[in-house]
Amino acid sequence: MPTITHAFADVTASDSALRRFLHGLPGVDAVGLEARAGSLGTRSIKTTAKAYAIDLAISMIDLTTLEGADTPGKVRALAAKALRPDPTDRTTPATAAVCVYPDMAETAVAALAGSAVKVASVATAFPAGRASLAVKLADTRDAVAAGADEIDMVIDRGAFLAGHYLKVYEEIRAVKEAAGAARLKVIFETGELSTYDNIRRASWLGMIAGADFIKTSTGKVGVNATPANTLLMLEAVRDFRAQTGVQIGVKPAGGIRTSKDAVKFLVLVNETVGADWLDSHWFRFGASSLLNDLLMQRQKLSTGRYSGPDYVTVD
Repeated sequence: MPTITHAFADVTASDSALRRFLHGLPGVDAVGLEARAGSLGTRSIKTTAKAYAIDLAISMIDLTTLEGADTPGKVRALAAKALRPDPTDRTTPATAAVCVYPDMAETAVAALAGSAVKVASVATAFPAGRASLAVKLADTRDAVAAGADEIDMVIDRGAFLAGHYLKVYEEIRAVKEAAGAARLKVIFETGELSTYDNIRRASWLGMIAGADFIKTSTGKVGVNATPANTLLMLEAVRDFRAQTGVQIGVKPAGGIRTSKDAVKFLVLVNETVGADWLDSHWFRFGASSLLNDLLMQRQKLSTGRYSGPDYVTVD
């Protein structure tokens, strides 16, 4: 992203300059942030708005399987579910993407051929990110070569927490280049960053480095997406667009399991950054089990009753 690189050339000229910029960002009022996130989470919406919100949430899901036991058959089944979440109701929207490991990207691409559902692949030694840059770039290139539309990379949290911001910046830039035309989601693993100030700094660092999306978590640690850390990241993309004119997406991932949870996050989006982000191009849910609850709530709204236990497949 030459425009962003040029705009922040002085900031990224050295580790000390980048540190001054990131530590010069306003400190986060933790009490105020959590209070606002909690307040927005209590808002109720009308039934008609709820039906819209459920369909919108379905369309924003990166339907995910990231397990050591993943098989081609499981990935094909997940792709079929992404395409037709409810085989009995053709009005149900497809999900935004299917998210898999790089070695499963080719299988997902074949299963989703001809559809609008994207293939997202994690990369850069996900989830720990403990590998050399050469390995991380090879991981990224393999996923892109297999046809992945999107790359979900993890930052080096050790380097970030040690204050080696320029190293993290340069790594994101290198992965962005290796990803080519694929959109890049940069995962911070907010549960390991310890403070809200660090989450704000990571958000700006990722955006300056060329992230297309900033993402909370891998879903592999104890604390993943929360309303508060997602609100903080939404404020960051809002402020970044105000300063640069460039819009960046946000993806909360991990721990979002119910329709009620999803609606809370959509209210955060609407109230913080507005309708421009209420689209799967700019906001995603990283989830595996969320879709099942959305489908059950969707049927409840349309029929007045909950479906039986076999109505949705178990991921």
